[in-house]
Amino acid sequence: MRQLASLLFLFLLGACSEQADTGPGEVRWDRETCVRCAMAVSDHNYSAQIRQVIPEGKRSRIYKFDDIGCAVIWLDQQPWKDDPLTEIWVTDYRNGEWIDARKAHYVAGKITPMDYGLGATTEMEAGKQMLDYAQARAHIYKIEEKYQIYTNTDEHHPNAAPEPRNPS
Repeated sequence: MRQLASLLFLFLLGACSEQADTGPGEVRWDRETCVRCAMAVSDHNYSAQIRQVIPEGKRSRIYKFDDIGCAVIWLDQQPWKDDPLTEIWVTDYRNGEWIDARKAHYVAGKITPMDYGLGATTEMEAGKQMLDYAQARAHIYKIEEKYQIYTNTDEHHPNAAPEPRNPS
């Protein structure tokens, strides 16, 4: 009987410690870094996650991002980007709760970690121009193209550190 109780305890302990294989995962704020830009995932109102479903019944994998812009661009570079099982989650900029990025409405003009400027929310907001997911993606690529945030060019993102001067 004692062995049965021990086995039951271990089973329950294992079941409680596993994360679900769907939905957003737990974030260790300020302790995890964005998969794309390597900055700390610290802003509870503008973070994102992508859950990749691994074939053959293996556990899914979660990738974390400091800004929806990083998540969108990074996902587009993955060979499994069009897999319908892939989940994209963003935090609601008003309360930090996780919401489905593809169903969210986006407000432009927000101050976000990587300056893509989009705040996600579950509800339409009166008097504000709202974007759906496809429009938000287009906005992200427009910002990326304008500032070329991750490339070496002469045009720099407005919040980037100034280029060091070459002493003559």
